[in-house]
Amino acid sequence: MLAIPYSLFFTFQLVTASVINRIAERPAPTVEELALITLSPTTWDPTWTRDHLKRDILGGIKQNARGLLSKLGRVPNFFQDFPTGDKVEKSLGIDDSQVSALPTQVLNVPGYGNWTDQGWNLRLHGNVYKQPNISRSKLDDLTNIFLIDTSVDKLQPSEADQARNVTASIFVLQQGKQNLTFDILPAPQVGSSGEAGGGAAIPPPSGSQEVKFPYPTTNQGDYDSFVQINSQGLLAGNDTRSIQRLNVYAKGTDTGNATAYLVPSTGITFVSDIDDILRITRIYQLKEGLLNSFARPYTQWENMPEIYSNWSRSLPDAHFHYLSTAPGQLTRNYMDFIYKTYPAGSFDTRTLNFSDVSATLRIRKFLLEKIFLTYPQRKFVLVADTSNHDVMSAYPQMATDFPNQVLCIFLRNTSSTDSGNKLPYNTKGFKELNPQSYMFFNVPDDLTNLDVSNGQCLNTTVQQNVTFGYQGFPFGVNLRED
Repeated sequence: MLAIPYSLFFTFQLVTASVINRIAERPAPTVEELALITLSPTTWDPTWTRDHLKRDILGGIKQNARGLLSKLGRVPNFFQDFPTGDKVEKSLGIDDSQVSALPTQVLNVPGYGNWTDQGWNLRLHGNVYKQPNISRSKLDDLTNIFLIDTSVDKLQPSEADQARNVTASIFVLQQGKQNLTFDILPAPQVGSSGEAGGGAAIPPPSGSQEVKFPYPTTNQGDYDSFVQINSQGLLAGNDTRSIQRLNVYAKGTDTGNATAYLVPSTGITFVSDIDDILRITRIYQLKEGLLNSFARPYTQWENMPEIYSNWSRSLPDAHFHYLSTAPGQLTRNYMDFIYKTYPAGSFDTRTLNFSDVSATLRIRKFLLEKIFLTYPQRKFVLVADTSNHDVMSAYPQMATDFPNQVLCIFLRNTSSTDSGNKLPYNTKGFKELNPQSYMFFNVPDDLTNLDVSNGQCLNTTVQQNVTFGYQGFPFGVNLRED
């Protein structure tokens, strides 16, 4: 049976409780308020202005969490250890003969293409799988694994249907060693993405063709590679600033349809996370995060679509790339939400060969490096929120590794606007960056009227309070590394 890993979540709760209890046991200070903790990089002995408190409070943290501070900034990883292959067959009680009778399906993820001396290269990626037949009662049992303090029969009918559909998308049979062929043709429009025509991209004059993927799928059913396509009928990437849309269809199935984007060599690419920056997920609260991901309708975060719509209108060469470390099985839900709410764009989610926690923390940087290296002349704007531990390390690292490409980093300070977020976050990686190149913001309106294309990243009316250490502990406690 699939087990949801609660350990990280409970570790944080225990450590937080330890800190709170130790503070509560001490008498309230009568002379002055507590100052920020100043963390020593070598001894981990913080210095408080009141010596009689420093040993008790930080001693408790060290006893309960020494070596775990890096984990405190991570959200509960409830999207780990999804079953694959034989585990699915065993959990559903099906055999090979039943599997062979099932139709093959393709999850084709919206890709991006780059211009080279040989013409256009297009990234094709996704997953090949089969959807087993699962009885209603069995599906309900599996769905209940992902629900806390409730069950399918207690949900609203629409929520129950969505929860079953999401669960069914998890319990699929990945198909390895499959050969793929794609039909590619101009895309006159793409979804509704909040704008007429699906954003600023245009269809190319022509360019219809058939492309064979050069490699069989992996054992997990994944495929991911750049493929050189016939550039006849397509606008040359070094002679246009327009992004071109292509429809990509996997042959032999009606499930493998996606839109791809031919992105010119120069311009601006917005790389955006999705959870808790574009939609309300609350992944830092286990029960809420699961309900918002499995059962509840995907809901935009405040007026964030207006911000993205304005970027799309005012920057006609803007390319939007949505990068989430949610598992690939949930990609269709994310794509459907984005294309109805935000400017259309290419996608990256976590492939199945990145399945454990450590791999999940690496995948974001891996995918960021892939797109940066694909477009060495483009500028990038990185958008996410502080509840993602991997974002807090990967984004400033990209600015360090690619200093001439990162225009701005925008991070929603989740804990400042949602009292339910008790997870600290680490701003250490921003210490060596130009403070004008990033902004921790509270609400979408903080991003209005910024001249992003010219590198204006900071709204001076938004207080920053960056300590270059761990921030967001209860009672406003912060740790600073010197």
